[in-house]
Amino acid sequence: MMGRRPVALVTGANRGLGLETCRQLSSLGCRVAMSGRDLSRVESARRELGAAEADVIAVGMDVRDVRSIVEARERIAERLGPVDILVNNAAVLLHEDADVLSIPAEGFRDTFDTNVFGAIEVCRALVPSMAERGHGRVVNVSSGAGQLSRMSTYAPAYSVSKAALNAFTRMLAATYGGRGVLVNAVDPGWVRTDMGGPGAPRSLEQGADTIVWLALLPKDGPTGGFFRDRRPIEW
Repeated sequence: MMGRRPVALVTGANRGLGLETCRQLSSLGCRVAMSGRDLSRVESARRELGAAEADVIAVGMDVRDVRSIVEARERIAERLGPVDILVNNAAVLLHEDADVLSIPAEGFRDTFDTNVFGAIEVCRALVPSMAERGHGRVVNVSSGAGQLSRMSTYAPAYSVSKAALNAFTRMLAATYGGRGVLVNAVDPGWVRTDMGGPGAPRSLEQGADTIVWLALLPKDGPTGGFFRDRRPIEW
């Protein structure tokens, strides 16, 4: 792939799917930057992994704050090198049980700030340099709730935000097609996380598997797709 170990940045990495994704990427030889809004929590999660600081670092980053994103990019470059793999995992689930017209405007704005605009701004900071180097992988962690083909009334703000993230995935993939940057979305399924709850049927390991597979795609791998269990699914 390149003359050095790949560097991966995972947002929302202090727990759940983000933390498990970091664990798997590190075990497969990546150097990993774990990021989140609360640096102390991210550092605690990093210690939980038991990885050497030379291989896995904790970085404070708020995806809603462009300055924070740029500062994190510079810290990662100094300590690990330029980012080759971006996993946009940070997300919020607000007003889950409300109907679409009862959610206040700020509920939609707060959801989109993290789930959509945050992912866009992190990509803006990192993807152009991936294209300049001729190699990059972007994995947008979406949800089956964002599938237009099956959308109903569940968690309107969250579902609509994930549909928008899917649209961004398609557009970003088309923009950087042929420049070595592969961009895909993933539905990890209903996973036992703080968001998914203890009754979810899928383990963290199962949920992170396709994320990691997409993060490590070969150069002839797919781009502009939506995947569950390593298979393409309907948008």
